[in-house]
Amino acid sequence: MRNGRWLVWLKAIGGALVAVLLVKTLFVTSCFIPSSGMENSLYQGEGVLVGKWSYGLRLPFPSLLGYHRLGASPVERGDIVLFNNPNPANPETGIEWREVFISRCVGLPGDTLSLNRALTVTGNQALSPDSKALYVYPSSSEDLMQAVLETLGLLPGNTLVSYTSDGGYVRSFSHYEFYLVSQKLEGRIPVVPLDSRISQETHPFVVPRKQVPVKVYPWNAVLLCNTIVRHEHKQAGVQGDTLYVEGRPVGEYTFSKDYYWMASNDPVNLSDSRLFGFVPEDHLIGRALRIWYPARKGRFLQRVQ
Repeated sequence: MRNGRWLVWLKAIGGALVAVLLVKTLFVTSCFIPSSGMENSLYQGEGVLVGKWSYGLRLPFPSLLGYHRLGASPVERGDIVLFNNPNPANPETGIEWREVFISRCVGLPGDTLSLNRALTVTGNQALSPDSKALYVYPSSSEDLMQAVLETLGLLPGNTLVSYTSDGGYVRSFSHYEFYLVSQKLEGRIPVVPLDSRISQETHPFVVPRKQVPVKVYPWNAVLLCNTIVRHEHKQAGVQGDTLYVEGRPVGEYTFSKDYYWMASNDPVNLSDSRLFGFVPEDHLIGRALRIWYPARKGRFLQRVQ
């Protein structure tokens, strides 16, 4: 009788484990936010549910069985997307075994983005209310800035990011945070965007779309070359301003996959396309849906947006 009860319990536990495994494999997965790069949309340490059917289910083991997606549907601009690392330390690591990143998609296949030399999207466009920018102010005003930040509840989370060559202090604020800080300061401190103090030479970058040629220019040759080598699996190199593919100079290149451009909310965080370039479609896992493990009160099961 006692053995019968244990058998029932083992079957119940085994059935539950199988159910969880099936749900995680076929429907949703979970990840924890490893850094502050997506604040204030997502906070470091939060657990997030990701829908595996958001863009169609990527079938398991694409590195072994090839890339296939059931019920494919398009990514929308502004989605917060979970994806595998497009540029791992060991390129031989299968896609499904690579670490994961989570960022906001700001460039769809075929889009033209205006990027500066740091590969940061320019044009003063608000990618989301939580998108952050860097601001600089005189170091002599640090005490007043500290007092304002404490009053607004932005401390201790908002720390100094860097210093300018002339002794200015640099902090990162979202658009809304900057509005609140500006209202409190009432003009007592000159707080200006850091971008206004540095060169903003920008160029158009086309996000590759499957079977659509992308022209090669001096400013995008290296980025295209890296994408061709990593994800198109062809020999390529850049000499001067010229892109060579399989030993031949090319003025344009037609990609075999759709690609995306991902950006963090916080420009300080480099775990986005500024670091690893275009993200190919076969690396996408799904869209972030809900917060199941909040880092702050009132965020349990809050929709990610």
